[in-house]
Amino acid sequence: MSVAVALLGTATALVLLSLPTRSVLWLSLASVSSLVLSWAALRMVWTEVLQSRRENAADRAAAARAYRELFTVRAAEHAEFTTAMTERLAEARLSQRELEGLLAQQQGRTAAAESVAAERQAEQEERLQQLRVRVAELEAAAAAEAAEEVARAAARPVDEEALRAWETRSADSVVELAAWEENLRDTMRAAGRSRRQA
Repeated sequence: MSVAVALLGTATALVLLSLPTRSVLWLSLASVSSLVLSWAALRMVWTEVLQSRRENAADRAAAARAYRELFTVRAAEHAEFTTAMTERLAEARLSQRELEGLLAQQQGRTAAAESVAAERQAEQEERLQQLRVRVAELEAAAAAEAAEEVARAAARPVDEEALRAWETRSADSVVELAAWEENLRDTMRAAGRSRRQA
């Protein structure tokens, strides 16, 4: 560009220097040389403009290629990310459905277990009530038998000799009486268990 400016400056100087001479030869030479120098300057400027356009076009093409490559990479990354997120979302939904199914199943089991437990508790309470009634009946029967035994014992004449013998063995008799009561309790418990099992 500076060479073209120098050529135009030279052409201008030649024309200006030939004007005071008023010679046709010098004016013709100056005008022809200025015309040649002007075309040469124009050609240089035009070449530089074309070169600059080519460079700009090459830069734009390189930028477009880089952008296309970047877009391709980004599109692939986006597709990969979308696929991964879709898979994760599907897995999360599947896990959620499985957990909801397990929760519903556990709730059903819990409800069934609570129902069975309530039924068993009602049965046990009913059985306990029956056992209480039976124990009360047995206690009443035992009390009646004891009262009859006491009445029979009171109606029998006291054997003085046996009474004296019993009094002499009072320590042993207390132990025997406690053992007899324990044996009676065990017998009553065994009878109650066999009735429950039946």
